[in-house]
Amino acid sequence: MAEMRKTERLYEGDVWLRRFEARVEACAPSGEKWEVALDRTAFFPEGGGQGGDHGRLGSAAVLDTHERAGVIWHTVDAPLPAGETVYGEVDSLRRMDMMQQHTGEHILSGLTCARMGCSNVGFHIGSDAVTLDFSKELDGPTLAELELEANRAVWRDIPVEAWVPDPEELSRTPYRSKKEIEGALRLVRIAGVDTCACCGTHCETTGQVGLIKVLSCIRYKGGSRVSILCGRRALMKMNEVLDEQREVSHLLSAKPGTLGAAAGRLLAERDALAWQAERAGVALFEREMAGETGKAVRVICAPSLPAARLRKAAGQLAAGARLALVLIPRGEDGWAFALSGEGDVRPAARALMARFGGKGGGPADMIQGTLEAAGMADAALAEAARAALEGMT
Repeated sequence: MAEMRKTERLYEGDVWLRRFEARVEACAPSGEKWEVALDRTAFFPEGGGQGGDHGRLGSAAVLDTHERAGVIWHTVDAPLPAGETVYGEVDSLRRMDMMQQHTGEHILSGLTCARMGCSNVGFHIGSDAVTLDFSKELDGPTLAELELEANRAVWRDIPVEAWVPDPEELSRTPYRSKKEIEGALRLVRIAGVDTCACCGTHCETTGQVGLIKVLSCIRYKGGSRVSILCGRRALMKMNEVLDEQREVSHLLSAKPGTLGAAAGRLLAERDALAWQAERAGVALFEREMAGETGKAVRVICAPSLPAARLRKAAGQLAAGARLALVLIPRGEDGWAFALSGEGDVRPAARALMARFGGKGGGPADMIQGTLEAAGMADAALAEAARAALEGMT
């Protein structure tokens, strides 16, 4: 294909432009889709951490947008003949979302880098959240202050300027950049907040961002990864959180503001009941163990015994026995077992697993595993397991 002329980028002159007319310069198959180049476009191509625009070109859906060597390629679901004039329409909701997220990122990143003396080394608008990577670690109180300062910048409704400075102006303009950029450099400036090299689409004023909400902050590659949401996404997340809060409030019969304390009480009650159930399960096992005293092969199905006690219980039951088997249920997955006794119990374990199906392993004197005896009643399983083990003695 001959070298193509660079695409005229209509979105750089008007970020609110949604409908436009253009000529199809080229159309090439790409797997089950097609890639279309136009002489001019309002579709922003993926780049700089921002996803490409979606929408329509004539009757074809635009599924993604990329730039190669100055040419913007639109991934579409139907071919468009070269030379044809088409009408394009950009997905307004997605574009506004990208503008809000990207502008909010500029605000928070600019303030963070200025205050902390760090660099913004990464940025990505994801489907769930926007991630910002900084070269220094940030603590919770500092991030809370930066979030408030960022929202104050939103409330001031500061103009967002985007321009390509000439070399002389660029040389005297301080700005942020995540990487070295060759050729003409486009700057985005929010007075008193941030000036950054950027090719993306942004709101015209900070007020259009609506809201900046920090979701989380983790250590990442010696610095911090901060997750945020802005504008409509932040509103939807807050509504989701409030809906969940109302549901939890109803379930716990507790008012908002007291949910933490109510959950703490519930967990304390759960732990107390679990401790009581464990004591009862151990006591029941010890009573059943007394009925096995004197037998060479001892088997106990102990549905109330805590799983953490299984190995210890088998050891207790094995005192003075040739073989000792303890089983506890695993729901639909069958039964967990521990087999101990005098000498090497591995042949007996293999016999059990051959009889019921399952798997296990361990040292010669203690094998643990699972049996696939799902659906068997306690008494029936105990009787069948005992018969299998007695056949080994």
